[in-house]
Amino acid sequence: METARDVLRVLAERQAFGDLEALTTGARGPVAPLCAFGQRVLDLDAEDFGMPEEAGEVPKDLLDRARASRMPQTAKERPRGALASLRPAYRLLLEVIEIRWRRREMAPLVAAVHIASEYAPMLAWEPVLGHAGDPALIGRSVTGPGSRFGVPVEPGSERNCDHTRPERSACERTLRVAHEPGPGWRAYLDRQHSQVARALGDCAARCRTPCSVMSRLDDGVRHDLTDRCRLAADFADSALVRLRHAAPVGHGFGVPSPEEVQTAWARARSSLRHHPLGEEALKDEDTDDYPLPGMPGLFSVIGATELTPDDLLGEVSRRLLAALA
Repeated sequence: METARDVLRVLAERQAFGDLEALTTGARGPVAPLCAFGQRVLDLDAEDFGMPEEAGEVPKDLLDRARASRMPQTAKERPRGALASLRPAYRLLLEVIEIRWRRREMAPLVAAVHIASEYAPMLAWEPVLGHAGDPALIGRSVTGPGSRFGVPVEPGSERNCDHTRPERSACERTLRVAHEPGPGWRAYLDRQHSQVARALGDCAARCRTPCSVMSRLDDGVRHDLTDRCRLAADFADSALVRLRHAAPVGHGFGVPSPEEVQTAWARARSSLRHHPLGEEALKDEDTDDYPLPGMPGLFSVIGATELTPDDLLGEVSRRLLAALA
């Protein structure tokens, strides 16, 4: 017969941090703050990553690891977290997707995949920009003579830029938001930063009349960036990402089953293989033990660096198990 402590240990192993915290309410020691921290990270509550927990003190090394994926909440906040690099965030996304799969929680899994698809173009641009679209730094890479980035289209004039109106608005905002107070900065991150990522992806992958945003780049850099942004765009248009529209996090009320997720990912892989980089990204899928085989390889190719699942939440589980021993 399982004891109460056995049940708590199973919850810790399953990263069921919220349930574990509820069952240990009032307990002293590290369990409550570790649970609160773990649940915040699992929920991808990026604006509060690395912040102290009301439940108690979280070890500094865990907070520091979470801060690497945090979205700064003011224009001058340091460190810059996910604006400096999206690579830690993608490693964390891979870990979260894996955990959600094991727990058969398909709605949050699809939500995490959707987040990954939204920022994939920025992941592709990161090696070129030297950062992940930080508004405080991006101007030097996208403005200047011949650039149409964030430039309004005059009524009646010829439209030479393929950006949509919301994308143009977001691009214009990103060039000045670093000088705005906290509320304006946070509103930009909530509503427009992902549109800047999409706009940059369009610059590299879909623009029919490239401006100096692209023409200033060396040929080799430009061609490589274009290929990786096209792969990111294909991923965003894939069957797996489209499942979001059938989940509560999208516009419908159904939750996809694990079988539907597997089928959608298989269809997505088949489509992505038509892209030369897609074939490279998915070459090891048959031996990949990741729940969605080939996804780490896909993100690695888009980001031009090896990206594997993080172990941050795994470490939280191990520390909880030690505390419950």
